Amino acid sequence: MAMSIIRLQKRMAVLLLGMLLPMAGQTQQPGFAEALYEQASEASGLVVQYGNDVRAIDYFYGPMASAGFGRWGMASANSPEQRERLLQLDNEYLTKLARLDFDAMSIHGRVDYVLLKRKIEANMMRLKEEAERYRRIEPYIPFAGTIYAFEAKRRRGTSVEGQVVAQQLHNALTELEAAKKSMEGRSELDQNEAAFAAAVVDGLKARLKSTYDFYNGYDPLFTWWVPEPYNALDQALDEYAKLIRSKSDARVFDDGSHIGGQPIGREELNRQLQEEMIAYTADELLKLADKEFAWCEAELLKASREMGFGDDWRAAQEKVKNSYVPPGKQPELIIKLNDDAIQFIRQHELMDLPPLAEETWGMIMMTPERQLVNPFFTGGREISVSYPTNTMSHEQKLMSMRGNNPYFSRGTVQHELVPGHHLQYFMNSRYKPYRREAFNTPFWTEGWTLYWELLLYDKGFAQTPEERIGMLFWRMHRCARITFSIKFHLGEWTPQQCIDYLVDKVGHEPANAHGEVKRSFEGNYGPLYQLAYLVGGLQLFSIKKELVDSGKMTFKQFHDAVIKQNYLPMEMVRATLTNQKLEKDYETNWKFYDFNR
Repeated sequence: MAMSIIRLQKRMAVLLLGMLLPMAGQTQQPGFAEALYEQASEASGLVVQYGNDVRAIDYFYGPMASAGFGRWGMASANSPEQRERLLQLDNEYLTKLARLDFDAMSIHGRVDYVLLKRKIEANMMRLKEEAERYRRIEPYIPFAGTIYAFEAKRRRGTSVEGQVVAQQLHNALTELEAAKKSMEGRSELDQNEAAFAAAVVDGLKARLKSTYDFYNGYDPLFTWWVPEPYNALDQALDEYAKLIRSKSDARVFDDGSHIGGQPIGREELNRQLQEEMIAYTADELLKLADKEFAWCEAELLKASREMGFGDDWRAAQEKVKNSYVPPGKQPELIIKLNDDAIQFIRQHELMDLPPLAEETWGMIMMTPERQLVNPFFTGGREISVSYPTNTMSHEQKLMSMRGNNPYFSRGTVQHELVPGHHLQYFMNSRYKPYRREAFNTPFWTEGWTLYWELLLYDKGFAQTPEERIGMLFWRMHRCARITFSIKFHLGEWTPQQCIDYLVDKVGHEPANAHGEVKRSFEGNYGPLYQLAYLVGGLQLFSIKKELVDSGKMTFKQFHDAVIKQNYLPMEMVRATLTNQKLEKDYETNWKFYDFNR
């Protein structure tokens, strides 16, 4: 009897939740039902499970760390077995998704469903392409099978015969030496092929070490037989990976910039744009950048004339640059600019800001080494202050101070702190946190923060012509990022041409322009990252026009709803806020930019 009551109670709870969830999705009204969607959706369970299942496979089939309990697997190139297991998992999750009642879901569930399906399908394509690359480089690694087979025994602690393992590793070394001799005779390798082959060799080295460390010292015969052939093979793998990299046709551009990088081409650029749910081609985005840049130039001329410099906006900009604060005073300036932005947001009722987020942002000073590639502020949980140190040359000090003057900084402090990246990270850890890892995209990361630059300018945050010139500098810079990153990846510009563009068209200090370009092409940024700032910002600004300017939502309602969605392509933010009818196989189609305005 008691068990029957319990079962009945559980069924009633499930039915009640099932009734509340669709209602919440349809009404979009705050309350208990809608609050359920602040943390989850009908498909969020699969999103979380999929991410953790991928990690479990990477842990088990990758090289396990040997030091300490609970250590996660070490990052390494996939083995063929690992790749096949991941593909099997992807197929399993596509089947699980197909079993869900998509049509009965709220918009929150449909968004998670569509994005997870796209993620899995993109991952399957990547794994299949990776398998094809592996087949092409297999002749370079005839010894790989021996190491993979040895590693497979380690996963469950299978007993091994030390003398047999020693002979196997010795044979693998013989095969490696023959492969090395063949590689030495090659003139060069395609950059991507060389990078992939070297990464596989690095992975084999990590797997070999993980397995060796498991047995060595614990198995007496293994410890007697194996160390010498292991050490020889380990060293040879290291040398071989270096040799492969030396054959790469990748180069540091000899155009005066000494910056490296590899253009990916038009086809790959457009493929990545589609994957990020941007319904425009690279060429269309170049037109967008030109149109936005022309608007900035017109605004810049207005400000220059107000300052008495006529159409010589460079002279006006020079005056602004030379307004820098004395050394040691930059942190005080940051506090003031942050307070200015917060006060403006409250005055215009743009957003309710969590008091704890305002209280807990931090500040650090950027090292001279980082300033070589990050000449301006960066941020997140804290703002990293870029300003001269005593170790810089006189010229470097002046360029850093001029480039981080109060007027230029007016548009970037709030970008890094509140309501920018700091608030982003604060809220992302509290609402739908599963989306940050699952659907991470720079069009959200930088789009939200750049949107605030656009909005604050539009609302009159820059009151004097000097303040407008400062904020316009950054807006022109975002336009330039679209142009120079696409031109580089189309193979039309070298890094030095990108630097010259920043100096001549935007007004960058030469050292700062060099740092920006170097970071773009040599840092850990994808090809779309730099263009994602303005494109993502314009996307969100378009949604604001649709929902706030029309009177459907207040600014506070809009910003609260957007920030609580966590990481999503902006097209899916719009779909959520408008309760758009989505199909399972939804493809990007949203045209957010008006080229005729």
